[in-house]
Amino acid sequence: MSESRSPEPQDESQQETFISHLVELRERIVKAVAGVLVVFVSLVYWAPDIFNLFARPLMESLPKGGKMIVTDVTGSFFVPMKVTLLVAFLIALPWVLYQIWQFVAPGLYQHEKRLIMPLVTSSYLLFLFGVAFAYFLVFPTVFHFMAHYNAPLGAEMSTDIDKYLGFAMTTFLAFGITFEVPVVVIVLVRFGVVELEKLKQIRPYVIVGAFIIAAIVTPPDVLSQLLLAIPLILLYELGLLMAKVIGRPLPNDGAAKESQAD
Repeated sequence: MSESRSPEPQDESQQETFISHLVELRERIVKAVAGVLVVFVSLVYWAPDIFNLFARPLMESLPKGGKMIVTDVTGSFFVPMKVTLLVAFLIALPWVLYQIWQFVAPGLYQHEKRLIMPLVTSSYLLFLFGVAFAYFLVFPTVFHFMAHYNAPLGAEMSTDIDKYLGFAMTTFLAFGITFEVPVVVIVLVRFGVVELEKLKQIRPYVIVGAFIIAAIVTPPDVLSQLLLAIPLILLYELGLLMAKVIGRPLPNDGAAKESQAD
């Protein structure tokens, strides 16, 4: 008769570890969501004011008599709520990133921990800079151009608030990600994924790609495309410069393990 074999202790230990990771992940997600909701509830009273601030670049560029319209019955309520929720997420993002950090930190080497925090902080700040660049420079420029372009056509410019929200979020995301380019370049070099010289060699392709991306994600006018493509190219160059200064590749995992064992 064959003897029944009980699960090996190592397998049980791995299963318990996996379950404990899932439990911790759930707790971190709950805490992150709770942080966003707390900020949202704190701001919801001022949702109309937040939306007015959000829509100011367009409203100031409209010709006399121009206005925003609502084509959905619930649009005047839900659109300001969505904008307020997005603002709450941006404000609470450091708390969300902290929860992510608390979850992944135990599995990182010491040299990786020293690198992650500056990268996360700089990524958050650069994303905010990208959003601010779009709000204070790109929006007024593009809206002013489009409003005056419609005048000779005799067309009245009245934008639906829901469509404006979609356009603004796409633009914010595009510029926010664009401003992350220096961090991406540094990470690629720092972790040894791509050599710095290789990134310098593909510079012409990056320039072409910047204009292609700008043509896809921005309105179909040359001005807005330049406002995205030029910063993207300059930020790539900044990333190359910073990678040259601080982008020395990290030691491999084996060397890190040996150094920690010592």
